[in-house]
Amino acid sequence: MFILGAIKKIAILIILQMICAQHTAIAQDTVPVPLRKYRRFSPEPLKATMLAVAFPGMGQIYNRKYWKIPLVYAGFGGLIYTLGFNTTNYNTYMKAFQDFTDKIPETDSYIEMIKWADPSEYDPVLHPETYNRSTASWVQDRLLKGVDYYKRYRDLSFIGIAAWYLVTVLDANVDASLFNFDISNNLDLEISPARLPVPGVTGAGLNISLQLTF
Repeated sequence: MFILGAIKKIAILIILQMICAQHTAIAQDTVPVPLRKYRRFSPEPLKATMLAVAFPGMGQIYNRKYWKIPLVYAGFGGLIYTLGFNTTNYNTYMKAFQDFTDKIPETDSYIEMIKWADPSEYDPVLHPETYNRSTASWVQDRLLKGVDYYKRYRDLSFIGIAAWYLVTVLDANVDASLFNFDISNNLDLEISPARLPVPGVTGAGLNISLQLTF
């Protein structure tokens, strides 16, 4: 009996040693996986500006302000349409004015534009015997005003496109600069009346202060 009890104890010890050795091997083979840290997106103002300068809308895409892309191209689309409309009308009025003043009978594109009057009343080239001098002068003045009008708005369209381009670049820069700007709820704006030191009289004004509370 004593021998059997000793054998049992030895067997139990061997089994425990084998279990401990197995756990040790597993622990050694296990490589700890480091936790991945997510960086908060922070756009660079210079990069956003350069992308917006290179191609309109790229700065907004870089800043992840995707909802602004339709606005950027809608602005350019409207201005380009206005440019085309004013340029077409400017060219039409310019050609009509040149045709009316060049004394060449074959160049009469102005007749299609002046539908409210009979050419025999204002055209000194096609109807030299019946035209009225004052009517001819009035028609010429109307054509010249049309040239000036559409030339002006054609030039304003070019300025508008350049201005909108600068606005998109500035918007990309400001968005990148203020992307992570935190407006805390602890900020408090206080407005109170104040007396101004005006010589000889009592002046009144407003005192505006921005406070940070904790």
